[in-house]
Amino acid sequence: MDVELEQATLVTTLDMMPAKKKELMSHAMKRTSEWIFSQEISSDVTIHVQGVSFSLHKFPLVSKCGYIRKLILNSKEGDHAVKINDVPGGPEGFELAAKFCYGINFELTIENIAMARCVAEFLEMTEEYSVGNLVSRTEAYINEVGLNSFAGAVSILQSSERYLPVSENVKLVTRCVDTIALIVTKESQFCLSASAECSSDGLDSSSSSLFHLKEVVDWWAEDLVVLSIHTFQRALLAMISRGFNKYALVPILMLYARKCLQDLEISGKGKNKGDPNQENEKRVVLETIVSLLPREKNAISTSFLSMLLRSAIYLETTVACRVDLEKRMGLQLGQAVLDDILIPSFRFDGDTLFDIDTVQRILMNFGELDGPCDDMAKVGKLMESYLAEIASDSNLSLLKFMNLVEHTPNQRVTDDGLYKAIDIYLKAHPALGDTERKKLCSLLNCQKLTSEACAHAAQNERLSAGTVVQVLYYEQQRLRDAIDDGSRSNPLPDDVSSLQKENKDLKLELLKAKMKLKDIEKEKSHSDKSPSRTRSLISTVSKKFLKFTPFLWFDHGVSNSITRIKDKASKVRRHSIS
Repeated sequence: MDVELEQATLVTTLDMMPAKKKELMSHAMKRTSEWIFSQEISSDVTIHVQGVSFSLHKFPLVSKCGYIRKLILNSKEGDHAVKINDVPGGPEGFELAAKFCYGINFELTIENIAMARCVAEFLEMTEEYSVGNLVSRTEAYINEVGLNSFAGAVSILQSSERYLPVSENVKLVTRCVDTIALIVTKESQFCLSASAECSSDGLDSSSSSLFHLKEVVDWWAEDLVVLSIHTFQRALLAMISRGFNKYALVPILMLYARKCLQDLEISGKGKNKGDPNQENEKRVVLETIVSLLPREKNAISTSFLSMLLRSAIYLETTVACRVDLEKRMGLQLGQAVLDDILIPSFRFDGDTLFDIDTVQRILMNFGELDGPCDDMAKVGKLMESYLAEIASDSNLSLLKFMNLVEHTPNQRVTDDGLYKAIDIYLKAHPALGDTERKKLCSLLNCQKLTSEACAHAAQNERLSAGTVVQVLYYEQQRLRDAIDDGSRSNPLPDDVSSLQKENKDLKLELLKAKMKLKDIEKEKSHSDKSPSRTRSLISTVSKKFLKFTPFLWFDHGVSNSITRIKDKASKVRRHSIS
């Protein structure tokens, strides 16, 4: 770049100087400008900055730049080229400094002040070499203009990230972070005090405080998410150290996480590897956000925790990060919904569609807590739905499925949901042997099945024979209790004989089924009996059992006639006697 530029206005930076400095500099600047713009004086030094050459004069440069003065003094005689590769801002930054040396007018702004300050520091443009040098000029602008507003401090901080470590050495990053923390904390305290006054006037204090905290976050969150994760973390920690409410940080953390992780495709099985550098950056972002989350229960929504956990598994973060998220999920599993724990698997090894192991660890973390009964019941219901959802996966091993069932809280009124999940699993895995089916069905508490579920199970050939016998036994017992209750409440002598006969017939059929089942089990080791014989026996008993039960079931639902049959049965029992 040729310095024989067209005549321009002298530097207006003189107007920024104190009166005494103006007086001292005015004469020198006038002589310097006359010398600079003289067409008779050719350039005597070439500065190379990252591939860009500047043809300049030694006098204006060495008079204000200590760094260039040392380079020229140490260079060989007759050497008119100087190479500088580490200038903050590159050619653009050096050009700004050269303009200042030549007295060419330029404007300091929020956008270029960080670069100007760092260039001035790098080139040693201090008062030692010239009164009112670039370092003092930039410092005056930063203190009087740049750090006077939240937006200005954030903008300078964002620019400073490009000029590390020089911006750190001049404490520009530290000053911006402190300014941001001070402004946000003061504003939040003002809003909270205003909400306290509102509550004293009769408004609800908690809702008012949350509303004002949301207002505080709203006006600065969008500005702050433009920062890199390290600077962002530093700003938040400074805010917390100044007394900012850490719970109010959750929305900004959610906003930052969604901004950085929104392009992750984590909905399907497996993943296409992207740019390793980008994935590493996202991994650092995720781990940092997790470290900043409040530790208290219910401070973060379960859905947000689930999103973070899926991303952590996808990005293969540290084990500590994933364990932390799993523990947080376990802590508030009672507030989760089915979608929160349907975590897809990202492996290509032919494994299950969903990440069963992660959910089991979350469930075990929940089991270690001494939670309220309501949470136990909610989690039990949630896991029943989860089991039914994953049961149809043909790659799901029996061991994993049974482990989940065993760790599921059993504070349930009925086992109908568990029965449904087991039935789906048996249907999706027809190759299971009798021993495996028996183990799986043993997890079912037949006493907790409703009459409708018992009626369905009695005809279900997928269940083990022993389970069907248990279902028949408990339903017969329930029918006997119902007859006894009905006879005590409203006896009717005319129907007692028929009800007793039905009860005796059911007992007889059940006894025959038990005896034949024992015979089959004894002879099984000596002969190859087809399982169809056992099934035909159970089927026969089930059909006879259905003659005595007031419930008719289809494979996946109850007939619309159940209500009418119940009404009819209840009328009969209402007029019976013991």
